[in-house]
Formats: sequence, C-alpha cells, structure tokens
Amino acid sequence: MPDFRFGHASSKDWREAAGSCLAQLGRGPASLGFLYVTDVLADHVADILAQFRSRTGVPHWVGTVGIGICATGQEYLDEPAIAAMVGDFEPDSFRIFSGVASAADVDKVTLKCGGAAPNFAIVHADPYNQRLADLVNRLAGKVESGFLVGGLTSSRRQNLQVADGVVEGGLSGVSFADSITVATRLTQGCSPIGPKHVVTACQQNVIISLDGRAALEVFKGDIGEALARDLNRVGGIIFAGLPIAGSDTGDYLVRNLVGIDPANRLIAIGELVQPGTSIMFCRRDSRTANEDMARMLESIRQGMYSRPRGGIYYSCLGRGASLFGPDSEELRMIRDTLGDFPLVGFFCNGEISHNRLYGYTGVLTVFV
Repeated sequence: MPDFRFGHASSKDWREAAGSCLAQLGRGPASLGFLYVTDVLADHVADILAQFRSRTGVPHWVGTVGIGICATGQEYLDEPAIAAMVGDFEPDSFRIFSGVASAADVDKVTLKCGGAAPNFAIVHADPYNQRLADLVNRLAGKVESGFLVGGLTSSRRQNLQVADGVVEGGLSGVSFADSITVATRLTQGCSPIGPKHVVTACQQNVIISLDGRAALEVFKGDIGEALARDLNRVGGIIFAGLPIAGSDTGDYLVRNLVGIDPANRLIAIGELVQPGTSIMFCRRDSRTANEDMARMLESIRQGMYSRPRGGIYYSCLGRGASLFGPDSEELRMIRDTLGDFPLVGFFCNGEISHNRLYGYTGVLTVFV
C-alpha cells in the first residue's frame, strides 16, 4: 500500500492557499491525488488543478467542489479553502473515469485497472442528474465488491468535478483493483423515533395511509404531542426513514418531508413509494448522531491492525457544526479515535455508500 501526504489551507487568494497546501505536501513519489476545493474558489478549479499537477508531478487527480471541505481534524465551511492528499499507487492498481451521465455511459465506461478487474470505486456525482440513483446502482454492479463510496457535489456556483481534468455532470472518480485494501463504514445522522410502518395507500411520493390509518395521524402519534400541535416546527427535525430490505445492520435511507396536508391527512416525502413499502420516522438529533459516530469509529478501529495510511471522509451538509459543534468536532472525533493520519474530504449534497444514495450520513473510507 502507498504512503500518503496531505495539506490543507484557507486564504482569500487561491494562490496563497494552494502554495500552503503544496508546501505541506512536500516532494516525493506519488501517482494519484485527491483535491477538494470550497465553492468560493469554484471559478479557479482549473487553475488550482494545473498548479497542483505541475508543482507535484502527480499525473492523476480526482475530487470536487463543496460548500465545505475537510481534512484531518479540520473543517472549512463558507470560506475559500483547499485540501489535497497524494499517494503513490502502482500504475495498474487504479483507473480514473468520468462522463457517466446515462445508463449507456455506465455500459461503456472502462473501470478495469490495467489487467485487473475493478474491485471498488470512489465517486463524485452531480446532484442535478435526475438518473443519479440508478446510475450509482448500475455502476456499483460493475465493480467486484459491489461497493462505491462518494458524495454529491455541493456548490452555490458551478458543480465541478476533477477527473484528470475539470468535468461536469454525471459521475466521475477512480476505481481500484483488489490489491488496494480499504475499510469503509457509514454513520447515520438521524435516529428512528417510532416503529416501522407499512404504506397501505399512496400516489407517487404522497402517502395516504400507513398500516390502514390516515398517514398524518400515524405521523403525529410517532413525533409526540408537542410537535404534533405545531407541525410548522417539524421541518429540519423530523424525516422519513426507509429501511433497506435484507440489511443485517438495520440500515435505512433518510429522506426529507416535502409536504403535509392537514385537511386530507396526507404526508409527502422526497422519494417515490409503493404500497407495501416500509417506512419509519426519524429525528435529527445531536446526541444520537454523536453516539452513532462513536459506534462507527470504534467498529472500524477494531477491524484494523494498524493506523490508517490515509482516508477520505464524505459528510452531509446537514451534519458538521449543526450536529457536532463549531470547532471541527466531527473531524476531531475521527482523529481522536483512529489517530493523526492524512485525511481529506468534503461536505456533500448527499452521500454514496455501497450502491445507494444516502442523506444526513457520514461515509468514512480508510486505506489500510
């Protein structure tokens, strides 16, 4: 496995931020780089990439833009910042890909690493691609482990990705052969507050009844009397959770509530549903998010025999300071549990783990 080096910095002048990062990276052999830039600097991504490539000599780069980015023990949100990490991978152990915007593109894209089949991939995705869930699932089917990790670009300007150049739309990233060993885990930011229910009547994303009862009445019973009396307060606090069939860990997808109709006792969520779909309601809660983060980190720590060589972390924009506190506490938890190792990443518009799109989660992947 390669050794990793990393750097991160903030400055109003992108050249100063890049120079500081490059000084921290130092010189040494490396073949692949990960580059994350806050959206404040989106107009300069091409220049930043060109400078990192020329100054380091690293030929291959992947990354994207985020409203926030992160590095070991440090978060940068709403400020101009750059984080980069490089590693010296064997030439045939990875392959850069881009331009996956349709099912036909998935069929055509080459993920093979030299003579080896792809085993795993790190991906960045455009949140405005309406086929994204299907593309993620299809692309996961092309790697032997069936496992992708990644995040959806978050930007108030250009939704740019880096894949040996600056690209837009669809999915891009890097696939790895099975000679590259990784460990990956997901942590939820919302916790269930009631039992599982069954959708008994619905129209697209509008739920009419649950367990044979009016959907809104079931919803009120789960969220508690205080919130039920003032439904205007549930936004950003209560969400829908869709349990994943066959999961042995109780995994679930979190989706936003997008509408409540008190007159007709309906609720609408940010996902299409069918009769027979299982659903539960979840609460976004700092205490349980911290507890689940600690659980995830301990799980990954117990499965490793040494400190990680490097890592990538993708966290939802709805996490960070709002759930963990203002002093980079989420990233500090990773460092305090797993050690002071090179790590970079960004705050996403949605997260990718295995073959699915998630929300309000953190996805940690470490090279071991």
